[in-house]
Amino acid sequence: MGSDAAIDPLAFDIERWSSTKAQVVLELPMYYIGRFEVTVAQIRSFVQATGYPIDSQALSGAPEHPASFVSWPDALAYSRWLDKILRTSAETPEALSTLLEGGGQVTLPTEAEWEKAARGTDGRIYPWGSEPRPDRATYQARGTTAVGSHQCPECPFGLSDMAGNVWEWTRSPYQPYPYDPTNDSQDLENESLWVMRGGSFTDPERFVRGANRGGADPGARRAFIGFRIAISPSE
Repeated sequence: MGSDAAIDPLAFDIERWSSTKAQVVLELPMYYIGRFEVTVAQIRSFVQATGYPIDSQALSGAPEHPASFVSWPDALAYSRWLDKILRTSAETPEALSTLLEGGGQVTLPTEAEWEKAARGTDGRIYPWGSEPRPDRATYQARGTTAVGSHQCPECPFGLSDMAGNVWEWTRSPYQPYPYDPTNDSQDLENESLWVMRGGSFTDPERFVRGANRGGADPGARRAFIGFRIAISPSE
């Protein structure tokens, strides 16, 4: 994690891991992360099934576009609902049922999990490499695009939209580096800022780099904030 201005001239000072070390290699437990951002269609299914009181703007976009206007509690509520559905549905694939029964839980990724998924193990600047490429992500644009619209064969782990489209909530409270990356939370009463990653369609190239960090109040609902889910070891 972290960013070295000697390698990445667009790096922000707050991305340095510490005053003596620009970057650090972290060991993470095995986890899984969604290939795509959660879509408007998926949020509609959640609201129809539960009656959850979400902002109406979260339901109004094109079905295949990433959900937006979702707060941090909204995103966590969706992940908890999906976790319950997958544990009880007869249609859940056996491999996924085994994963959940073995201690996994559907949740938001931590900041560290998100960054590894975006940058792989080689510390690349963007998910696809070292240079900005508008053909690989939706940024500096007028709006979102359907999830998976950009082909990115260079991106690690086969993931889409890890740069741009919408900022993505994580379950990591925002705090300066260095910090313990296992310090994550799913406490709805926590009023701290929460880390967002990935940048959005509104942002310039500097903000869609894999190391860039954003933070927002948990109640923020914006056209440029969404999320993707992960399956992580339960706390």
